[in-house]
Amino acid sequence: MLNTGLLKFLTQPIAGVVVLMTMMFFPSASLAQINTVSTDVQLNTLTGTQTQNALDRNYTLGGGDRIRVNVFEVPEYTGEYQIPPGGRINLPLIGSIPLEGLTTEEAADNIAKQYSRYLKRPLISVNLLSPRPINVFVSGEITRPGSYTLSLQGSGGDNPGVQYPTVLAALTAAQGVTMTADITQVVVRRRGRGGEQKAVPLNLKEWVTTGQVPQDITLRDGDTIFVPTAKEPSLAEARNLAALNFAASPSAPRTVAVIGEVNRPGAYLVSTNNTANNNQQNQPGGGNNVANLPTLTRVIQQAGGITSQANVRKVTIRRPTKNKDGYQQNIDINLWQLLQSGDISQDVILQDGDTIVVPTATEINPAEATQLATTTLSPAEIEVGVVGEVKTPGRVRIKPNSPLNDALLAAGGFNDARAKKKKVTLVRLNPNGSVTKRQIKVDLASGINEQTNPILRDDDVVLVGRSGIAKVSDPLGLILGPVGGAINVLRFFFGF
Repeated sequence: MLNTGLLKFLTQPIAGVVVLMTMMFFPSASLAQINTVSTDVQLNTLTGTQTQNALDRNYTLGGGDRIRVNVFEVPEYTGEYQIPPGGRINLPLIGSIPLEGLTTEEAADNIAKQYSRYLKRPLISVNLLSPRPINVFVSGEITRPGSYTLSLQGSGGDNPGVQYPTVLAALTAAQGVTMTADITQVVVRRRGRGGEQKAVPLNLKEWVTTGQVPQDITLRDGDTIFVPTAKEPSLAEARNLAALNFAASPSAPRTVAVIGEVNRPGAYLVSTNNTANNNQQNQPGGGNNVANLPTLTRVIQQAGGITSQANVRKVTIRRPTKNKDGYQQNIDINLWQLLQSGDISQDVILQDGDTIVVPTATEINPAEATQLATTTLSPAEIEVGVVGEVKTPGRVRIKPNSPLNDALLAAGGFNDARAKKKKVTLVRLNPNGSVTKRQIKVDLASGINEQTNPILRDDDVVLVGRSGIAKVSDPLGLILGPVGGAINVLRFFFGF
């Protein structure tokens, strides 16, 4: 059976006639010799640049391959062989023959030369029956860099072709590329039979968008694949990359840290199986299509939601890379844009090791604060304590970003006969562990403002003190007994 190189050679008018005449008049000529000539002609048709950049696509024999050596007209010399490590096989009459690094055509030619000492015009063919697995090394922006063994498919006989694993198969075996990868500059390195190493860039984005790549993406034994780090992170590109079938699995659990203006800063394990907020089914501005992905908004929900002091326009994701120089990507996120326009690219899919920083706002817009309280970025409710002279003191639940007046009303309002209504004390536990106390002049008619009706945070405590009369009457009531009771009656009727 003539190989592809021979068929191409035969299509050249003059050369084809010469070879056909040779085969007609000299039927014992070695097919291996013809194959060698045709291969040389094919390589010579490449331009200089193509010869330098093109990777050798021929399959070369090595330890582990199973082959059949056919010696035509001498069937007792024909046989099947498993090539051992080192690449030499022992053949009848001629002994040990090196095949390591040779194509099947070159191996046939080499065997024919050796048999020519004993046989007149030997006709030899070498068929690959079972190819060995190939070993490749994957490095760079990959989930699990390292060496991988990939299987080939193919056989001899009626199906002599070999299906090689592709670059995509190798990336998938290494659990996918990270979201810091630049898939437009993937590099495949292959050592030639002369020992030289060739490196060819591969644009996988072109393959994704068009379904075509100008280079061959099949692998050979010993290939090295390097996936570089993207220097300029793109929100849209990162989200598209996460959806590729050779990207890291979105269902794999990942650990991320959330710091800054969230209610429960810390490290969180997030995966597609987590439900950040059972009461909130939809992502802000997005719908249900990303509800199960490990996104930024889901982790913020796990961290208890943003506080009233959060600046959602300046959220930053600090993302480590595999770069040997320790390069870290800083991704700027505008969650307000997500809420206003539904820009889903702002809801970044997270990667293991990400750190999310939610900064403190320098100025609070009451209208925006009220709007944020209705989104899934904020918790459904917060708890504050209202103690002292209110009608139902204790823990009360209010909407996030609710002001002081709402908490007083949730506690039933002032105890009119005993409360100090002009001022209350706001006690706040800060994220650094310190406690602050400040006096607030109460104005139940005012809107949200920092002076008389500030926005409360989770776990704030509002202390409503006793009026001056209550401070005097309470000790007297204990001392005077019934008289003290009479004083309380007078105070109820006359308002003092």
